[in-house]
Amino acid sequence: MDNLTTTIIERGDLAHLTLFLWASGSSALLVWSLKELARANQHFNDFVREIAALNRLFRKED
Repeated sequence: MDNLTTTIIERGDLAHLTLFLWASGSSALLVWSLKELARANQHFNDFVREIAALNRLFRKED
């Protein structure tokens, strides 16, 4: 990575390097956020499924 950075700095493309790093970081953060959102949605779905099972169990006793 050091040779790549040196080459970019020598050519004067520091703005492009900065933009690339910003875009990469933003994309990584978006992917991480979507994964966490999917995981939270799955946990909520599991919770609702368990509540429905409890409701079915209590209805059978009546």
